[in-house]
Formats: sequence, C-alpha cells, structure tokens
Amino acid sequence: MTQAPFFKHRFVAAAVLAVMCAPSLAAPIKVGLALDVSGPFSGPGQDARNGFALAIKQLGGKLGGQPAEFLQVDMAGNPDQARQLAERFIQKDKIDFFTGPIASNAALAAGPVLFAAKVPYLSNNAGPSQYAGAKCSPYFFGTAYQNDQFHEAAGKFASDRGFKKIMLMAPNYPAGRDGLTGFKRAYGAPVADELYVKVGQLDFSTELAQLRADKPDALYYFLPGAMGINFVKQFVAAGLQKDIKLVSTGFSADEDVIGAVGAPMLGLYNTAHWAHDLDNAANRTFVAAYRKEFGGRAPSIYAAQAYDVILSIDAAVKAVKGNMADRPAIVAALEKADFASVRGPFKYANNHYPIENFYLRVVSKDDKGVISNKLSGTVLTAYGDAYAAQCPMPSIARGK
Repeated sequence: MTQAPFFKHRFVAAAVLAVMCAPSLAAPIKVGLALDVSGPFSGPGQDARNGFALAIKQLGGKLGGQPAEFLQVDMAGNPDQARQLAERFIQKDKIDFFTGPIASNAALAAGPVLFAAKVPYLSNNAGPSQYAGAKCSPYFFGTAYQNDQFHEAAGKFASDRGFKKIMLMAPNYPAGRDGLTGFKRAYGAPVADELYVKVGQLDFSTELAQLRADKPDALYYFLPGAMGINFVKQFVAAGLQKDIKLVSTGFSADEDVIGAVGAPMLGLYNTAHWAHDLDNAANRTFVAAYRKEFGGRAPSIYAAQAYDVILSIDAAVKAVKGNMADRPAIVAALEKADFASVRGPFKYANNHYPIENFYLRVVSKDDKGVISNKLSGTVLTAYGDAYAAQCPMPSIARGK
C-alpha cells in the first residue's frame, strides 16, 4: 500500500524530537502529536505546536522524569489523515498517548481507532459533543473544554447585555454546529438567523450583504483562524461596525487574530476559559516563558491548552512511575488532573470534560499601546457541560 505523503515529514523543534535525556533500559514513553501546521487550522495549529514545544522544553524532553519521544506529524486538518495517522502511531510507533488535532471532525475520525487500542487521547482543543455524551470513552479527555461551553458563556453575556435581534455565524462542521447550539441554549430566546459557511471560507461578501439587509443589533460569530481574520477585516471595511455589535469567543478574537487584524478588533467582547492576564502563579510563569521563547508574543488559547496537555501527561506518568502497561492506573491518574494548570484549579466531570470557569475578555490597548485581550470578569463559575448526564461511563479507573 502506498504511504500517504503527509507521513513523510516530521515537524520537530530542537528541544522536541525524541529526546532521550538520560541512559535507561526502559523504553521511552511515546506521545503522538497530530499537528495542524498547514491547512484551514494552521494558525491555531502553529500556536498549539508552540505550546507543546515550550512544555516539552521545560520538562527537559522527559515525562514524569522518564525518557520520552514526541512524534510530530502535520495532518493539515484532514479528518481522513488524522485517522490514518492515529493508526500509524499505534501500529508502527506504539504510542502511549495521543494529542494534537484542532478540529472536532478530526477528533471524531481519530478517536475510535485510539479507543479500540486503549490509547489515552488528550484533546488539546476539540471538544465534540459526541464524546461528551453517549459516545464518551474512558480513553478520551477533553482537557480544554466541551465545544458548547465557550459559546454558552457568550450566549449568557449576550442575554445579559440585552441584545434583542441577534444573528449567528459559524462554519458548517461539528464544532460550528455545537457552538451555535451552545450559544442558543444560554441566550434563551429566539435568534434572527443562523448563517453556516464553509470551513476555510475567506470571502464573506454574501454574508455581509445579508447582514446589511437584515440589520441585527448584534452578530455572534465563531470563525477560527484565518476565517476570523478575514471576516473582521471585511466587516469593518464594509462599515457594518457602526450599527452591528460583534460578540465572539476566544477562538475568533485571540492574540493570533488580534495581531493580524489590529485596531478593528478594539472593543470586541469574547468569552474564554483562560486569559493571558489571569492571575495565578502557573499562568504568570507560562506567559513570561512563552513571551521569552517566542519573541515577546502573548500566547493564545491554543498555546495555553497545548501546554496544559503536556503537563497533564507528565503528572500522570509520574503518578504511575512510568508503568505504561497499567492503562486503568494511567486513566485514574489523568482523571485527577493533578498538575498546575494555567487556568487554575479544575476537575473533570464523569465524561472527562472539565468543570471550570469561563471569563469575559475585551480587546483593548494596554498601557504601552499594545492591542490585546483584557480580562473583564467571570461569566460562568465551575461550569460543566450539558452532555455529562448522557455519558454511561463510570471510568475503568474506578473499577466499574
């Protein structure tokens, strides 16, 4: 069988590739990273790669003090390639952990292969509703969030702000549909319209014409990466910001987007489970180290989430003393979330999705004139997802 082209190259920073820091007879712990450094999610994917790289560097390339290998391949946001890559990681590389895909359709494609092989999948971004409910697995950890939650926080904000006529926009793929479902659930009132666009779409002239004609009070949009960058530029160029208030989440209004768009982002409210100015010791350390490592840039949500994944794996490996054969013990260790998260303390619900805070941020200028997100308040406290009750798991780690 011909090998798919994307397997030919492994993207590795000097501190990241297959680091064996001390002589040992033990086999290295292997982590498969399916990256999105090209394709429709390349912006978020590159930030995630940076977050992985920083954590790995700080740990000296080890996990739980044990030798480790970090196998990185760009699967370019393609679900079929994500599934094939998971199969290759399992069959050829014998991985112990898997992470990396940005998009939920890639997570849904790779998941069944990993679950069948009992390989823990720590999702650094995607949080599909399917894995939160009836299709939950003890081997899946939505370490970042469940897709609906960011959008539920935005819906609550929009409701509290009193927007009466609001339109919604998202890409037509699982995270987009989950997102608008979450927004409507928390908004609690009928919305004027829902616009679904193609994944990777960069020209929004048709949608902007509809907004001009319909004249909503506000638009809630979820357009990650280059989609969000192009949309805001076109929205402002069309002069619509004078009459329509934009509301979003950190996916479409994070530091990567702000850096590319600039001043048109000022005043935009967005919700997230993390902010670079969130005041806890782990976050202060992470942000300072990230700025030093990457030329003064503030980290994005995607970098913070990826960083947390590596720290979570490190804590679990340490708890089981490097014994990768005891999968129930590894799952139990992961369930404890016993690491210093940049988000502060959180815990997993029964479906392995976090119960955590969600915050309001506003794009502002800091005291040096730099445009960035500023933490504005807490929208939801210790907030779980809407699907946990549908999850039939008690975990294998609990012996049930």
